[in-house]
Amino acid sequence: EVYVARDARLSRNVAIKVLPASVSADEERLRRFEREARAVAALNHPNIIALYDIGTSNAMPFLVTELLIGETLRTQMAGGVVSIRKAVEYVLQIARGLAAAHEKGVVHRDLKPDNVFVTVDGSVKILDFGLAKLTESEPVVSASALPTAPVSTLTGVVLGTVGYMAPEQV
Repeated sequence: EVYVARDARLSRNVAIKVLPASVSADEERLRRFEREARAVAALNHPNIIALYDIGTSNAMPFLVTELLIGETLRTQMAGGVVSIRKAVEYVLQIARGLAAAHEKGVVHRDLKPDNVFVTVDGSVKILDFGLAKLTESEPVVSASALPTAPVSTLTGVVLGTVGYMAPEQV
């Protein structure tokens, strides 16, 4: 669940992603949520959503990220065909964000139109590193209930949305 909030300390609007109580009661899913936060926190790039904070309030874990204004690439594509020029611009921005993540040892593993956000100024942001794999340590698995793949932390288990998996995943 994602909410718009006001960061009173820094006088800015932010997005707060909350792990629902029905999910946060599961310790394994809570650990996955925290690992997702660590994966995103390791990244600092204009084409990757910025993570500001992680915490717990009233036994509900949350992430605080930059607030994005715009729509997902999925929503944009549902409105009609994206021009070739825009598609190339988007692909270049996505590639830059993924290259930055790979340099830090993070492989997204679930890149799809739902996880790419296009801001009103045309900037692209990669979202939801919940299924990301840290190549230098243990895999990160999403605590979200999105229908992407079975949730597991077993070595050798393939995670992601099949139609959008990276070649190294397939």
